[in-house]
Amino acid sequence: MHLNLTPEALLIQLGYTKNEYTLKQINKIIDNTEGFESFSQHILSFNDALIVEKGFVAMSNSEEYFKIKCEEDYSADNLSAFTKMVKHWADKYKIELRKLDNKNTYYIIGQK
Repeated sequence: MHLNLTPEALLIQLGYTKNEYTLKQINKIIDNTEGFESFSQHILSFNDALIVEKGFVAMSNSEEYFKIKCEEDYSADNLSAFTKMVKHWADKYKIELRKLDNKNTYYIIGQK
């Protein structure tokens, strides 16, 4: 079953308030993310899985991409599991990521 998420639904499911600014931001991110339609239906389940390891998917405020981030209060075990989950998800759906230097944050660039 293929679900096609609307930008509004994605905003709400990721915990954002729907308003003119957030709708404009998410639409820019979607337009900027190569092949977004091909993996968009997997973002919410990935976000749910990341919560266990103190991670989440969010909109970046500095780049027009979604980001995958690990909370600051993580343990070494959380960080290791978080990193493995991110790499596994990216490999499984052929997603290109860009890791920020010295941070546990990745930008979702698009499909390879």
